[in-house]
Amino acid sequence: MCALACNLDFYVEDDKITKVLPTKDYPVNKGFCCIKGINLDKQQTKIKSRKRPLLRDENNEMKEIPWEDGFKIFAKKMTDIQQKYGKEAVAYISTGQMTTEDMALLGHVGRNYMGINGDGNTRLCMATAVVAHKQSFGFDSPPYTLKDAELSDTIVFVGANPVIAHPVFWGRLKDNKDAKIITIDPRKSETAAKSDIWIDIKPKADLVLIYTIANILIEKGWINNDYIENFTEGFEGFKKHVKKFTLDKVYQETGISKERVLELAEIIHNGKRVSFWWTMGVNQGYQAVRTAQGIINLALITGNIGKPGTGANSLTGQSNAMGSRAFSNTTGFYGGGDYDNTARREAVAEALQIDESLLPTKQTIPYNVIIEKIKSGEIKGLWVICTNPRHSWANNQEFEKAVKNLDFFVVQDIYEDTHSAKLCDLFLPSVPGIKKEGVLINTERRLSKLNPIIPKEEGEMSDYEIFYNIGKELGMGSLLDNWKTPKDAFELLKKCSKGMPCDISGVTYEMLEGEDKKGSKGVQWPFRAGDVLLNDERRLFEDNNYYTSSKKAKIIFEDITPNPTTTSKEFPYIFNSGRGTVGQWHTGVRSREIDAVNRIIRKESYVLINTKLAKDLNILENERIKIKSQNGVTSEFSAVISDDVKYNQLYAPIHYIETNSLTPSIYDPYSKEPSYKTVAVNIIKC
Repeated sequence: MCALACNLDFYVEDDKITKVLPTKDYPVNKGFCCIKGINLDKQQTKIKSRKRPLLRDENNEMKEIPWEDGFKIFAKKMTDIQQKYGKEAVAYISTGQMTTEDMALLGHVGRNYMGINGDGNTRLCMATAVVAHKQSFGFDSPPYTLKDAELSDTIVFVGANPVIAHPVFWGRLKDNKDAKIITIDPRKSETAAKSDIWIDIKPKADLVLIYTIANILIEKGWINNDYIENFTEGFEGFKKHVKKFTLDKVYQETGISKERVLELAEIIHNGKRVSFWWTMGVNQGYQAVRTAQGIINLALITGNIGKPGTGANSLTGQSNAMGSRAFSNTTGFYGGGDYDNTARREAVAEALQIDESLLPTKQTIPYNVIIEKIKSGEIKGLWVICTNPRHSWANNQEFEKAVKNLDFFVVQDIYEDTHSAKLCDLFLPSVPGIKKEGVLINTERRLSKLNPIIPKEEGEMSDYEIFYNIGKELGMGSLLDNWKTPKDAFELLKKCSKGMPCDISGVTYEMLEGEDKKGSKGVQWPFRAGDVLLNDERRLFEDNNYYTSSKKAKIIFEDITPNPTTTSKEFPYIFNSGRGTVGQWHTGVRSREIDAVNRIIRKESYVLINTKLAKDLNILENERIKIKSQNGVTSEFSAVISDDVKYNQLYAPIHYIETNSLTPSIYDPYSKEPSYKTVAVNIIKC
């Protein structure tokens, strides 16, 4: 339920977890943990895993069937659809919340053998950062170690709220007494409230602000010319581009006075170790990739990268988004690389010991295109694994409409009552993480081992076992010989990664479990065969070599694109969304396991509304109001009156299905990540 991958010690007696404690010496959490992690023992009581699948019968009721029947029905239905409509008439939507080995086997079964498209819900959170990294650095390579936040003297958060979303990371900042913390956010978030400076920017004006700051830095000579000349390319074009972003225009565009913008530029200049951190407030936007690259550009032109306490650093959302990004076989081969690269095709085929013809020839179509093709009738079979798109998808009612076009809809999950599972034809029940084995890769590229804490009961299956048995039923035969266990899969991934930036060929399960089972500190990639682990907190680009063909970082920029979501007389307010509390997580399916969270959170959807706006509209605290979106949907919320939002802005937590019913079907053109954070709405009194 987090991308930090805190390590925890589980105390077990008679196959029952008696307590959970954060691991003392683990470099991520250092003996600390938030409420979500410390309550992972609830999986043994709150999740009663089914021991058999459910199938919808002719009376529209879900009935238990044997696993053998479930696998047979899956294989027959999906292959029948492919034979009738073509291979790509089936697709899957996966996750960032399974083990790396789970994701890899799914890619082998779905992409390599079935020949279908499959995307992950990482498209909803990290696709923007991935594309920005690839274009600017030459590879999806978050450069930092979490320790860099403790070493910075100037920390700039852009569209990030770690107090709520990454509380253990925020806790580590307490050790950094000298840092000046600046938060750029339209809302006075929990992080903004605890920062030295809150830059209360207009929604989606980030790129204008970034380009203006860059122009000031360049004009005043507050840049690192040696670094720019020796280790970057594209600066002269960038310098010319940002000249038009002047201080006399900045207030109108961003809502920030020229004096405050100048002060911010000067703070960045005066910092000796400046780190920039961003997450969903940037990633989930209509021009998100260029915004992320604007942040990267600020780090590059000031030389704040590759050194302790610096970096342009994307904070990841899900527990294993990095594993999904690097090893799921969807947007790139296992270990990275392009599908049309002959050398990579040969290397991956050799590592997997399969014929190269079995490998995909192109990256998958993205999540949004999968949904559109379901709506148009081109995709007739869908397999959803460990995610809840009826709730989490942008403009989420469109997902329910799409499902009605399917001939066969399968959901694989630990809970059978998610909004998505309630719509499916076949439900495949998996077990939670306390009964699984595999590797997670966290936000700072650190691999850590997930060990089964208590054994599965008879009849229960892990995701890995479900994928393996589906592959057998589909007729994969010897193609599964090297995939019998998660450890087998990990060995294959090591071979696939050899020679790539994310090389993990030197990592072993034994290393991740620690010598004599005494515990491990995890291993950040790259860690090649023969490497010696001298430091368990490493950053990239310390040698100033990037993964581009020139070995230089690319400074990438673009004209500002008009916001497709603008206010009007009919829709005068901007609706924003994000986390609610530390204890809540995504669609609320998992965090409802925690009784302490359930006691304090609101059961009904709610929205923050400015005090003066509430008074002008005669809206009272906790009054139910309707919010109508530009996308044509109206939802009800309880009004929470707050000065943490501006007069013409609203903010609602993502954990309620009503929130994403209002978000628009708008995507960044490069990452295809949904623009969740901004939609024009109106308020209607109930």
